[in-house]
Amino acid sequence: MKKFINKVDDMLAESLAGFAAAHADLVSLHLDPNYLTRKLKAHNKVAIISGGGSGHEPLHAGYIGYGMLDAACPGHVFTSPSPDQMLAAAQAVQADKGILFIVKNYAGDVMNFEMAAEMLPFENAKVLVTDDCAVINSTYTTGRRGVAGTVIVEKCVGSLAETGASLQACKALGDKVNARTASIGAALTSCTVPAAGRPTFDLSENDIEMGVGIHGEPGRRRITLRSADELVEEMVEAILSDFNLRSINSQTEALLLINGFGGTPLMELYLIYNIAAKLFKSKDVNIVRSLVGNYVTALDMAGASITLCMLDDEIKQHWDAPVHTAGLRWGL
Repeated sequence: MKKFINKVDDMLAESLAGFAAAHADLVSLHLDPNYLTRKLKAHNKVAIISGGGSGHEPLHAGYIGYGMLDAACPGHVFTSPSPDQMLAAAQAVQADKGILFIVKNYAGDVMNFEMAAEMLPFENAKVLVTDDCAVINSTYTTGRRGVAGTVIVEKCVGSLAETGASLQACKALGDKVNARTASIGAALTSCTVPAAGRPTFDLSENDIEMGVGIHGEPGRRRITLRSADELVEEMVEAILSDFNLRSINSQTEALLLINGFGGTPLMELYLIYNIAAKLFKSKDVNIVRSLVGNYVTALDMAGASITLCMLDDEIKQHWDAPVHTAGLRWGL
C-alpha cells in the first residue's frame, strides 16, 4: 500500500485539520466528537445536516456552506458517524426552524441518525437517499443505496432552506429529488482502505464490477473488459429501465452527473459524459444541466458512476441557485 500517510489512526484527524485550514473562510472544525459547521451560523432557516464515512470526499464536508449544508459528521473511513457526533452537530447549528438530516441508505448511517433524532429536543425530519439503481442484494443496506445522487439532494434542499422554507417543505423537496434520481457505477479497480492495507476486493485486469457501491460493495455482475461505448450503454439502459419501473417520465429535461470514484482521470470522465449524453438524447431525454468530476469518491478506486435527475421547474430553480462551498461554487 502506497499512500501519503503518517499513522493510520491519525489519518482522519490530520485530513480534517487540513480541510478546515484550507477552507477556513467556510468551515469550522469541532473535535471530540468530530463534526464541521459553517464558519458563520445561519439563522432563520432549517438547518441541513448530513454525514457518513470518510473516504468519499468532497462528500460531505466539502458541501458545507451557503446553499447547501450547515454541518457534516465524518465517520472513520467507510464507517458511519456516531449518534453523539450528529447530536452535537445538530445542537450547534439548529436555528429554531428544525433540523433536516440527509442520510444515505446504509444500515449504520440510518440507525445512528435515527438514534440521534430521538434524542433531539427540537423538531427534525429525514430525507433518505436511495438513488442507486444497481442494487439487487446488499448486506450494507435495506434496499437501494445512497450514492452520487446525494449531491443533488443536498444542493436542492440547501437552496430551498436558504429561502426560510419550512422543515416540511424542505423534506418534501428532498424526497422528490431522490424519487426523480437514479445512479449506477462501474469499477475498474478496487479501493484500498488504509486500515486494511490491501484492496477491498479482487478484480483482474480483464474484469469490471458493474453496479459497484461506493464502499467497494459487489455490483450487479462482473463482466469482461469492453469498450467505453458498450459499458456506458449498459449503464444508461439500467437507469432508463429503473425510471420505467418506477413510472417516472424520462421524456423531459434532465441533469446528468458523471462522477469519478477518485482514481479516474477527468479525460475519461468527459469521454463517458459524451457517450451518455448522446445515448440519453437518442431516448428523448433532454440534458440541460451537467456536472463532471469527483463529487462522491471511493478513496482511490478507478471507476465512475452515471446519475440522471429528471428536472421540473422547482428542482431546476434550486439546482441553479447560488452556492458557495469547497466542493460546489457558482452564482455568487
